[in-house]
Amino acid sequence: MTGRELLEKWGLPDLTGNGRFVSANVMDSLGNGLVLAFTVLYFTTTTSLPLGSIGAALSLGQLLALPTPVVAGALIDRFGSRTVVIGANLMSAVGFCAFLAADAVWKIVAVQFVVQAGSSIYWTSSRSLVLLAARRRDHARWFGFISALRNIGGGFGAAVASLAIAWGSEWVRALVLANALSFVVAACLLAGWRPTAPTPAPGAAPAPGAARPAGGGGYGAVLRDLRYLRLVVANLAYVLAASVLPVLLALYITEVLGAPAWLVGACMVGNMVLVALVQTLVARMIERRRPARVLALAGVVNAAAFALFGLVLAVPGWLVAGGMLLAMAVFTVAEMLSMPSSSELSASLAPDHIRGRYLGVFQLSWSLGNALAPAVLTTLLGHGPAWPWMVLGAVNLLAVPLVLSLGDSALGKPAPADAAVEDGVPRRQPLTDTADHR
Repeated sequence: MTGRELLEKWGLPDLTGNGRFVSANVMDSLGNGLVLAFTVLYFTTTTSLPLGSIGAALSLGQLLALPTPVVAGALIDRFGSRTVVIGANLMSAVGFCAFLAADAVWKIVAVQFVVQAGSSIYWTSSRSLVLLAARRRDHARWFGFISALRNIGGGFGAAVASLAIAWGSEWVRALVLANALSFVVAACLLAGWRPTAPTPAPGAAPAPGAARPAGGGGYGAVLRDLRYLRLVVANLAYVLAASVLPVLLALYITEVLGAPAWLVGACMVGNMVLVALVQTLVARMIERRRPARVLALAGVVNAAAFALFGLVLAVPGWLVAGGMLLAMAVFTVAEMLSMPSSSELSASLAPDHIRGRYLGVFQLSWSLGNALAPAVLTTLLGHGPAWPWMVLGAVNLLAVPLVLSLGDSALGKPAPADAAVEDGVPRRQPLTDTADHR
């Protein structure tokens, strides 16, 4: 079996010419896994501040960074996504280095703001980078592959971080420095990456610095695009669903079900392993399907998973572990369907000349959803153990008609001959049916 046939069998994209891009994603996800999941524990280990003050400072820093995607969108349209991602990685490196000097509440607020801003800018920009790396018809494979890759890197980073924490505070500080270095390496890899792209038709590509295409620009254009806003609103349901893992799972298993803590680890590891091993195969299965229909299916599967999570309340104790693992498997299937599809739609439904601003608004749904999820999910749990699952299931089902109303995206269709230039690299122009934008 040739290398190309092996890639095809496992649903992997053609990686030719994109080694630096792939390596940069590995380094970035490794860095996120190393520290982000252990931020609270880092400051409780290395400072004498009370836990309540640390938590409040981290929350305030994150809230201050909420508008960052709006700024990032304008920067992407002006400087190109690759340049902005490089800046975001360097910002994250500076923020994590500053962790070492954060020994007061205001300093924790400041470093948390810098780190969260860097992360938000990265996620706003990274979807455009996938389009630069992808060939004409393997966008789903690329988004699936990057999702699996980041899952592996983040999981490995979290495992290394847990060992460092067990060894003591000096190892934790060394971990932060290693984390900062990983972002610098990622930035250098992206700076040296020259993405391959179709050659533009003679005379079709505008020269660098030429006037942007007609059709309006700025955030006003995004706010008038009701089709895209429906995607942003619908994505909030998927963001709340994704928040189950970091916010609700451990609390539900240990406090509500009274199950042992090992079950939490089994569910989390099972999710990571499934995504790492199966995500690219799922991407291969859905690559010829319309992304909107796949995302709608993910909403239905999410609702089924939340129904199973709730039903575990009614099973005998000896069935709790099996019920939770089954629910987690269904939840992971929904995750593997939704992540590539939502990323693909967020990029494909945006006009090329202001795609950065569109992606900035889309990223706001993630920032807002992640900020609201802890309060929303814990409040629902306080009203009763079944309430989070009923509300999450209903919200995901309500998202289905919104997603289906998006219709067909332009990704998966033959790429037009025209091309634009980003970061000096020709790219397709534009990946959307402009007649559908209202």
